[in-house]
Amino acid sequence: MNKIIAFCGLDCDTCQIYLATREKDKRKQKEKRKEILRLIKKHYGLDLKLEDITDCDGCIIETGRLFSGCKNCSIRKCAIEKKIVSCAYCEEYVCEKLEEFFAKEPSSKKRLDKIKTKKK
Repeated sequence: MNKIIAFCGLDCDTCQIYLATREKDKRKQKEKRKEILRLIKKHYGLDLKLEDITDCDGCIIETGRLFSGCKNCSIRKCAIEKKIVSCAYCEEYVCEKLEEFFAKEPSSKKRLDKIKTKKK
């Protein structure tokens, strides 16, 4: 199975929202979503409600379920407008939007740098 790497470099296969979407047990899924709320509050300072944690099949999908945070993501919107499958392929890599994001998600930069290196 191919890994799903978001435009910004997040690994969808390890994303708690993506994993909660795939959880078959509804009780476990709800517990995972509660944990996601805690992590979003701690990591991003956002106060979301349980119903805000929607299903997601990965941010690079064109149709299907998409987490509201991904749906409204300026990095995702930019990549789609530029018709690129990864920010690593952008001529402006690393842009200001990504620098700000990488401050919170340094592992994403490592993933995109690796993709960029393979491109050459």
